[in-house]
Amino acid sequence: MTLETRLRAFAHLGQRLAALSTDNLTDELADDLADLIRRAGSHNAWFDAPNVTAALAGVAAMLTEPELRRWLTAYDGARLEPTAPRRVGVVMAGNIPLVGFHDLLAVLLSGHTLAAKLASGDPFLPRWLAGQLVEIEPGFADRIHFVERLNDAEAIIATGSDNTARYFEYYFASRPHIIRRNRTSRAVLSGYETAPELAALGEDIFRYYGLGCRNVASLLVPPGYDFVPLLDALQPWQHVLLHHKYCNNYDYQKSLLLVNREPHLDTGFLLLREATGAVSPISVLFHQSYDGKAELQEHLAALAPQTQAVVSAGGWLTGSVPFGQAQHPHVWDYADGVDTMQWLTTL
Repeated sequence: MTLETRLRAFAHLGQRLAALSTDNLTDELADDLADLIRRAGSHNAWFDAPNVTAALAGVAAMLTEPELRRWLTAYDGARLEPTAPRRVGVVMAGNIPLVGFHDLLAVLLSGHTLAAKLASGDPFLPRWLAGQLVEIEPGFADRIHFVERLNDAEAIIATGSDNTARYFEYYFASRPHIIRRNRTSRAVLSGYETAPELAALGEDIFRYYGLGCRNVASLLVPPGYDFVPLLDALQPWQHVLLHHKYCNNYDYQKSLLLVNREPHLDTGFLLLREATGAVSPISVLFHQSYDGKAELQEHLAALAPQTQAVVSAGGWLTGSVPFGQAQHPHVWDYADGVDTMQWLTTL
C-alpha cells in the first residue's frame, strides 16, 4: 500500500466514525454501535455510553483528510514509504476509551506493521476500530496484529503507570522504544474568566471521569481567588455522581479529608483541596496559588514532567489550549511531547 492509499483509508474511517454521532443512523449501524457500547461498558464500567461516543467523535475529528495531510507535511514523504517495514509493538493503555488509537494510526501511516498488546480495560474498541479499517482497506489485514507478547517486535511504544514504565525500560532496553508515564493536565485561571469559559472547563475536568492524561487534575489560581463562580459553573456535571465507581471514590476521598481535618471545598460531587501534587485522586481537584507571572512559570516548570496539557481561558497563556479543548487534541499533539511519527521514520 502506498502512503496515499493508507491516508485515504484513514480519512474514510473518520467519515464512518463521524456518521456515528449523527441522528440519521441506519437501524443496522445503530444496533452495531449500541452493541459495541454495551460490550465495552460491561467489561469496564468506566466506559459508559457518553464516554465511548466522545472517544469515537475525538478519533473522527483527527481523521479528516485536511487534518491528516497537514500533519504529514511535516515529515519526509520518502521516509513514510519504508522499503523494509518494521514490526512495531505497542503496549496500549486502557484508562480511557481508545487511548491507544494515535499510536495505531502513527505506526500504520508510517508504513510499518503494528503488533498491539491491548490493555485489559479496553480489549474491544481497538479491535472493532481495526476491523472497520480493514473493511475499508483490506491491505491493512496483514499490517495489524493483536498479540499477547511482543517478543518479535523490533521497536516498542509503551504507555503505563510510573511503576510499569520502569519495567518497560528494563525489559525493552535493547530495542528502540518510547516509554510513557503518568501525566495529567493543569488549568491556569486569572480570576477574570466568564461563566461560559468556566463552564467549558468542566469538560476538561470531568470527561472520562478524570481518568485521562489530558484531564485537568490541578488548578493554578491568583491569591485570594474566589472559587464560587467556578463551582457554580461546574454544577451541570453533578451527574458524574450517578456513576457508582465515581461515587465510591468521592465518598472515600471525602471521608479521608474529614477524618484528617484537611481544609477543602465540597460541591457535593467534586472536592477541591490545596496541594502541589500533579496527580489528584478521582473526584479531587488540587489547587495552588501563584503571585505574578514569574511564580506561575515556576509552578508550571515544577509540574512539567508530569503535565500533558495546560488550559486557560481562550488559550491566553502561551502554549496552552482554550478551556474545553484539552480532550480534543489535534493529530499532531503528541503524548508527552514526543514526536512519535518522527521517531517511526528513523526506524
